[in-house]
Amino acid sequence: MQEQDVRVPLQQVADLVAIGRPLPFNVLDLQGRLLLSIGHVVNGEHQLESLIDRGAWAERDAVRAVRQARGEAPPEREKVQHRETLFDRWEHGTWELDRLLRAVEKGQASEAALREAADRHVALVDREVDVALFAAMRQDDGRFALYPETHAIHSATLCLLAARALGWPAERALALVRAALTMNASIRELQAEMAEQGDPPTPGQFEKIRSHPERSAKLLEACGVADAAWLALVRAHHEQAGGGGYPTGTPEVTDDARLLRAADVFMAKVSPRARRPAIAPVTAARELYQQEKGSPVAAALIKALGVHPPGSLVQLASGEVGVVARRAGGASRGPSVATLTDRHGKAVPDTRLRDTSEAQFAIKGPVAAGGSVKRVQPERVFGLLEP
Repeated sequence: MQEQDVRVPLQQVADLVAIGRPLPFNVLDLQGRLLLSIGHVVNGEHQLESLIDRGAWAERDAVRAVRQARGEAPPEREKVQHRETLFDRWEHGTWELDRLLRAVEKGQASEAALREAADRHVALVDREVDVALFAAMRQDDGRFALYPETHAIHSATLCLLAARALGWPAERALALVRAALTMNASIRELQAEMAEQGDPPTPGQFEKIRSHPERSAKLLEACGVADAAWLALVRAHHEQAGGGGYPTGTPEVTDDARLLRAADVFMAKVSPRARRPAIAPVTAARELYQQEKGSPVAAALIKALGVHPPGSLVQLASGEVGVVARRAGGASRGPSVATLTDRHGKAVPDTRLRDTSEAQFAIKGPVAAGGSVKRVQPERVFGLLEP
């Protein structure tokens, strides 16, 4: 059987997809990369439309098994009332950016739509900053087909928070958010491909990487973007102070471009790939500080994150392993950690919040992903937060 014969376009099996209920099969993109895993909840018509627009498909054997289990397919697709949460809004944001960046590639986006996307992202971060950081640090669902979108979103979050830590005006921070969301518009497919690639870039891939800042800026210009600060940031987001960056190698780099590059590099380090695990945030922060020679930009980014940002897996003095839920602040002098194991390292079903300012629950250090720690659902850590 040929490869295409095993593929059933999602549009043909939409009757098996119930909004608000777990998927009965995996959904993959045109290159066979995972978009949504079995059990994932499709939480809106817009998400289903985006999947169909991307050419998403399911495996024929899986579809056949579902139909056999259910009997004949119902004439209309079942819909279930779904109580939307803040985490659904983050999922919406990923798919909205996916649709928008594909429109940029086709020259069919507008500057107004891109600005609105940046404004929505800022509002979402401000709704719960610790949730925004948790989403950035705990990318463990294996959807590498969406790596370009999630990388852009989380880089934008870091830029926003670091710019605020530096005391920059709101419009300056917004320009960074807009640039972070669009800086890789010209290499989305290559980013997804390399997220699953274990080998170094080929010469052809390397050339696309080196030229993408200028190509992304030109795509934005073709869509009517005329904001000089925004376009300059996209063009310079891989330049390095003192030279050695690309595409021009200029030694003169603005602090804004330097911050965008720092956020970009940091997120690449803490994001897992198919063939390598994520680097612990505290390790990535140390490396960034050294590479940036302790620059104010690097210091601001690390200050915004905290030593162990939300989403970091940590070992406690009690022997428990947990995930940081919230940064220190308010009545707590240390980060709040949600436990994932008992003191013997055995996974536990019930989560307890530990105040790490207490000696018995002090953070001893980071923990590598894997082992007894599987995917951490945000609802387990934060509960069901209203959107």
